[in-house]
Amino acid sequence: MSTSRQTLLSTFDELLQPERFKDYGPNGLQVEGKETISRIVSGVTASRALIEAAIAQRADAIFVHHGLFWRGMDGRITGWMKQRIQLLLAHDINLFAYHLPLDAHPVLGNNAQLGRVLGLEADGCFGDQNLGVIGSGAFADAAALAVHVQDRLGRSTVLVGDAGRPIRRVAWCTGGAQGFFESAVAAGADAYITGEISEPQAHLARETGVAFIAAGHHATERYGAPATCGHVAGLLGIEHHFIEIDNPA
Repeated sequence: MSTSRQTLLSTFDELLQPERFKDYGPNGLQVEGKETISRIVSGVTASRALIEAAIAQRADAIFVHHGLFWRGMDGRITGWMKQRIQLLLAHDINLFAYHLPLDAHPVLGNNAQLGRVLGLEADGCFGDQNLGVIGSGAFADAAALAVHVQDRLGRSTVLVGDAGRPIRRVAWCTGGAQGFFESAVAAGADAYITGEISEPQAHLARETGVAFIAAGHHATERYGAPATCGHVAGLLGIEHHFIEIDNPA
């Protein structure tokens, strides 16, 4: 079966509602390809490796969380940018990208899917545009939570703060959301999970006693794209494959 490019775009937009968000780049169709789509692949980032893998699978479209265009970037199509776009255009592949809307979807988004993987269920929101989520979580202490996260995601974590603090409330926001830590503390979290840690958060974790767990930007954002794209592909009756491009970040 197949669908049209416009139907696929409209279905993504209706599901993710990008108009609700003030984002760092354009959401939706970033590179136009063929009109008729029967096979779509999903991935985290529109890297050259993902595009080449999509070409090998004879995909008509790619769906990602991290697209090609960001606010404030150099607008010239040279070097690595030229190489990525050249591959897409040469093979007539559509590129769809959704950033904050994909983080925030309450069922299929990155935060919801990370919660599913970790066995956590959100019951509240916090932070800018309510992107952070918080819920109940019973762990003996922060060290046990960090081990749990590490086991579920299959990669090492960084834990800063009171490792012995009992955990009853866990906040999380995938990717580079270290700036939400203060809001998570204010929301009553015993621990905060995100992808990255910056210098200020280490001090705040030590001073507040709230555990900060950095579990990897890519590692925390591997789940929303395949869940969302798989759901839409099922609705429209087209073929979907998730392609994992390893990233240590």
